Amino acid sequence: MTAALVQRWLDAGELNLPLPGSGQTLARWNTLAGLCELDVVAGRLAEAHADAVAILAELCGPPPRPGRLWGVWAAEVPGARVLAHDDGDVVTLSGTKAWCSGAGLCSDALVTARTATGERGLFAVDLSAPGVHALPSNWRNAGMAGSDTRPVQFSATPAIPVGNPGDYLGRPGFWHGAAGVGACWLGAARAVASPLYRAVAEQKERGEVDPHAAAHLGAVDAALAAAQALLASTAEQVDSAPHSDRGELAARRVRAVVEAAVDEAIGRTARALGPTPLALDAVHASRVADLTMYVRQSHAEKDLAALGALVAR
Repeated sequence: MTAALVQRWLDAGELNLPLPGSGQTLARWNTLAGLCELDVVAGRLAEAHADAVAILAELCGPPPRPGRLWGVWAAEVPGARVLAHDDGDVVTLSGTKAWCSGAGLCSDALVTARTATGERGLFAVDLSAPGVHALPSNWRNAGMAGSDTRPVQFSATPAIPVGNPGDYLGRPGFWHGAAGVGACWLGAARAVASPLYRAVAEQKERGEVDPHAAAHLGAVDAALAAAQALLASTAEQVDSAPHSDRGELAARRVRAVVEAAVDEAIGRTARALGPTPLALDAVHASRVADLTMYVRQSHAEKDLAALGALVAR
């Protein structure tokens, strides 16, 4: 279902989003949030595609062809490394890339690889090209299982350099994309909290509101509203100064606030409603599992420490 839903969004033009800093950054992020509210896994793959399109535009890469789903495979982990070989007019990639979301679903991917000088380069790869082999999945968690995240092996695979070495991390848009992931977490958190909103509304209709459930909902709603307000003000900041050197601070702050809202939504919804939705509502149980895994793209205290270092004065 995930692949079909993302492809339907792609074919319908729903993933043709405004670029970050174009004056419509909030519209972009609200759309990503809405897609994740509908389906966490499909929304996560849609965000990666939209991020790839933005990166290609920012770094003057090859324009994406219609109907083709892009991934961004940039994880750098011990024991899984991709090297770029430059043989004159031809660049090839060889090695194994870990954590490739959409490994068997994407048509193309932006892949980071180490150049001959040891720098981190970015390369566009047609995944139907020779030498691309998605390895067997070692995923053991129900959360985000539909994202088809697994290692991919490259063997002398043709690739197109995108930008110069170091540009992927050094560009302003890197942090715009990081904040966009926060928008996705926020949309998924709204979906997770939806049974709590409904439960308290139904209690009101019967005239028997549980004060504890209402208190949990109040806390969740405040956290979600605060995250949305910060997302909106950050989008305005990006649009007014897209090349600002404060992009990292803004993105880290958004992600921290949204992550706190995610924790409120997951924890308080469970505490208010008990085990029934988690046990008997397949859609809710899936959303909780998916978001619990997705939000672990945050590096938790490491990210908070980085934010603290940025704001210290």
